[in-house]
Amino acid sequence: MMNLCSYAAGTAVGLVLSSIYSAANAQSAPQQLPDLVVTADRTPEPIGSTGSTISVIGSEILERSSAASVVDALRTVPGLQLTQAGGPAGTTGVMLRGANTGQTLVLIDGVRVNDPAGAAGDFNFALIPPGMVERIEVLRGPQSALYGSDAMGGVINIITKKGGGPAQFNLRTEAGSYGTAATTGSMSGSSGPWSYAVTGTGQHSNGFSNYGYRIPSIEAKFPNLENDGFDRIGGSARVGYDAGEGFRFDAGLTSSFTRSAYDASFGSTPDTLSNARQLQQQMWAKAAVDSLGGMLTQSITAFAAQTSRTFNDYSTAINAPPASSFATATDFVGNSSGAEYQGTLRMGPAGTLIYGARTQHETAATYAADLLPIPSPRIQTLTAQQDTNSVFALWKLPIGERLTVTMGGRVDDVVDVSTFATWRTTAAYNITETGTKLHASAGTGAKAPTLYQLYEPTYGTRSLQPEQSIGYDAGIDQSLFNGRVTLSLTGFYNKFDNLIDFTFDPTPTQPFGHYINVARAETYGLEVGNDVDVLPGLLRVKTAYTYLRAYDLATGLVLARRPEHLARFAVTITPTPEWLIEPRILAVSSRYSSTGERNPLAAYTRVDLYTEYKIDKTWKVFARGENIFNERYQEVLNYGTTGPAIYGGFNATW
Repeated sequence: MMNLCSYAAGTAVGLVLSSIYSAANAQSAPQQLPDLVVTADRTPEPIGSTGSTISVIGSEILERSSAASVVDALRTVPGLQLTQAGGPAGTTGVMLRGANTGQTLVLIDGVRVNDPAGAAGDFNFALIPPGMVERIEVLRGPQSALYGSDAMGGVINIITKKGGGPAQFNLRTEAGSYGTAATTGSMSGSSGPWSYAVTGTGQHSNGFSNYGYRIPSIEAKFPNLENDGFDRIGGSARVGYDAGEGFRFDAGLTSSFTRSAYDASFGSTPDTLSNARQLQQQMWAKAAVDSLGGMLTQSITAFAAQTSRTFNDYSTAINAPPASSFATATDFVGNSSGAEYQGTLRMGPAGTLIYGARTQHETAATYAADLLPIPSPRIQTLTAQQDTNSVFALWKLPIGERLTVTMGGRVDDVVDVSTFATWRTTAAYNITETGTKLHASAGTGAKAPTLYQLYEPTYGTRSLQPEQSIGYDAGIDQSLFNGRVTLSLTGFYNKFDNLIDFTFDPTPTQPFGHYINVARAETYGLEVGNDVDVLPGLLRVKTAYTYLRAYDLATGLVLARRPEHLARFAVTITPTPEWLIEPRILAVSSRYSSTGERNPLAAYTRVDLYTEYKIDKTWKVFARGENIFNERYQEVLNYGTTGPAIYGGFNATW
């Protein structure tokens, strides 16, 4: 295989330069209005006015991605690394700028959904079907000053569909390889002061073996690998009230239930009949009031979220008959609930002050039982809870017509655990004459120890302290040729201290190991993105490239599952206004699957293809090919990935 470093960097530069040249020789087109984002500063604002590095995944990207999860859509974001253990339902973690998966805060409609019962407190992105999602905002860099614990690498805010305008209905269905079928329906609109949106989705796939699929050495040893499929049902609902009198009310909920098969992937029988049931759900309600002639907006949000997981693990003793099979059931239930107050004071030339307070209650419970060979009662193995109270403030100040700066801070009190303070500052300088935005940010991040790390009876350590980080970034966003070419370049640096790691060193009370604050890490790199309308109405090129160096400072070794180079290219071709063709290339350099630079994974280049045809204003047909050139690769050691696959379906909107 070609050298990924040269390939990714050279191809990215070549595509950018050739696209700029083509655009420079074409006629100009009207510039699009800037996107509004809500995550960067906790209030709606044009993306061009924020000094933070933020990317928006819109509805078009989501519609052209796999129906199984939002994973494919997330790959379009620079600075973001994904690892998926097996097929579409395999556990999927996201790392922002090299941070651990549990150091990325995940929100759904502003409600944090990281799992309180998880050992790392992370979120499984494979659980969210994209049919309920309107857009995703990815805010990179330490953001604990705005959002508290977990936001060390950044924040991913998944925003569900909401209603407006005349009633509209949508039906989308597809089927294809691996016995896959998926259907999503939605209804949205408004009536007077009321707005509404409801979505529902169902998915099924026979899948392929999570362990060993398309890995020759494993398939030679285990020639009859069984498929690991999944079934999912989910939906979302939002309702809003706004009579234009200064009072607004919004409420929403999401729910997704997945039943899937998986493999133990270790031991003498790694291809097992293990299966899991996972439920992720959240709900919220928000009331907002404008006063002082619109200068002050105050809101109160109440929220609740739950992640429930059940794993039935099967194994067989070496050379033993079925009677020597073993099976256990393990349950994890994490709940969080609370309320948040936020005030937004608009002070004219003195800027905007955003301030608030938050209280959150979290619980974690785990249970275990034997299923085979002799069933045992279900026993609770962990029960724990904690409360977190926070206050925060952010001052956004325009200086002249070009410069906007922000300064903010937050204090989080995790009752009976720790109190920590974080800060953040940003700057954005716009040169409208040349379509240039210079931006920079600096801030600190923190992550409180999880309930599992603190209170798990065998491995927990109650004296753990929060993980800490500090990060900086600076970059330039450039618009050329009346908006037909947009380029972004951002450099970043992060240092992580007091990281929680697991040590096998025994103590008198914990002979099998325990959690400890011991690890340190450093990440730095470069993020490049471009969107070039080469031939308006005919050809468009989008590129996302990340250069990342991520090290364990104690050992000097590269952190696991962090590729040095990662690039994604998409070329959108529209031969006619009704017909769209989009080839996509994902190139990932070599990396290590395990800590200590163990279990290297080879570089790979995967090519996908999407096409759609609009029959009329109601009907659209589409097809999607994945890994069309049959690249053999692994994202996690010994876990299979898709072979050449094709999916097709239709979309109807009326």
